[in-house]
Amino acid sequence: MGRILINNAKLVLEDNIAEGALLINGGKIEKIIKNKIEGKEYPNARIINADGYYLSPGFIESHVHGGGLCDFSDGSVESFETAIKTHLLHGATTIFPTLVATSREEIEKAIISFDAVAAKMGDIVNLPGLHLEGPYLSPGQKGALPEQFLRDPDPSEYKALCSMAGGVIKRWTLAPERKGAFKFIDYLVSKNIVPSIGHSNAEYHDVVEAYKNGCNLITHLYSAMSTIVRRGGFRFSGIVESAFCIEGMNSEIIADGAHVPFELLNMVWRLIGKNHVILTTDASRCAGSDVKRATIGSLKNGTPIIVEDGVAKLLDRSAFGGSIATPERLIKVMWKDAGVPLCDAVRMYTYTPAKLFGIDDAKGCLKEGLDADLVCFNDSIEIKGVFTGDFSSGLFQ
Repeated sequence: MGRILINNAKLVLEDNIAEGALLINGGKIEKIIKNKIEGKEYPNARIINADGYYLSPGFIESHVHGGGLCDFSDGSVESFETAIKTHLLHGATTIFPTLVATSREEIEKAIISFDAVAAKMGDIVNLPGLHLEGPYLSPGQKGALPEQFLRDPDPSEYKALCSMAGGVIKRWTLAPERKGAFKFIDYLVSKNIVPSIGHSNAEYHDVVEAYKNGCNLITHLYSAMSTIVRRGGFRFSGIVESAFCIEGMNSEIIADGAHVPFELLNMVWRLIGKNHVILTTDASRCAGSDVKRATIGSLKNGTPIIVEDGVAKLLDRSAFGGSIATPERLIKVMWKDAGVPLCDAVRMYTYTPAKLFGIDDAKGCLKEGLDADLVCFNDSIEIKGVFTGDFSSGLFQ
């Protein structure tokens, strides 16, 4: 591939934006140049003019169910490829395909397909592993998940799935109040799988215990989880309050502008902080399409949804059913609508998840020696190019 010089860019760095260039060699960032240059200083490099657009690390999408009318729970190689490409072209250069609570057979089928897709697409997108959202979740906070698949953790089941997966499960969302949940958390930690709290009616003491056992992530804060309640005149905190009260707890949030209002997005950034907040689309198969009716989860066992008001909903409109967002929408909402500085918005979608999932030695920021996973966008957060390894689209041709 040789050297590539991406010139005339606004580099989105950790704490500031600098006009300059990136020198890339062998898919790695060789040098960060924080000033304007003509390009002739590197005569052996292929020069790409970024036209003054922003250049940031590639986005890390750690919770996404599908896109391009395909859901990962469909389980086929083709559905994986379509959904991955949909979000890649919108800026997600690292993706954790997420499976909803479904039958064991569909989970196993998806695991097999993931292995095939990771081998096939590994040169153009980083696929660290799968995220399983369930089935060990609370029926009382099921959201759009099919209740018939929600159950207590079964050691024989989750150990067999982990054994079959051979290390590709990297995150598992659970409800800590379910019977056997703490043994399940211990097992996940022993296997270097990130346990995450979600779709749960847990109270503060449950969350604290889970945190002590190694569970330091909350799945889509404010969505499908307990909050403060009153019993006998006394107030009891839920998961929402735990996110703010437990120092060191990380919180994922769906920053599509529909699931959580702008003022709360700003509050989460201010109070929990850019180093402990992770942005996600939680996108369904509707992302990247204009359909008005679809299914979240597999076509066989999923839940019907409708699309209106910029979000997917259950047919009775009682709850959301994932989102229809693609990655750039999160940056736009956080920056333009929630009033979060661009550097911080990007950090919460790049370095913070990279750090949590242990891939910050290669991904997550513009730093010399790291992978040249890059996204180029304009002031309206329209994607102008995506760069990963030897893959290029849009601007980078």
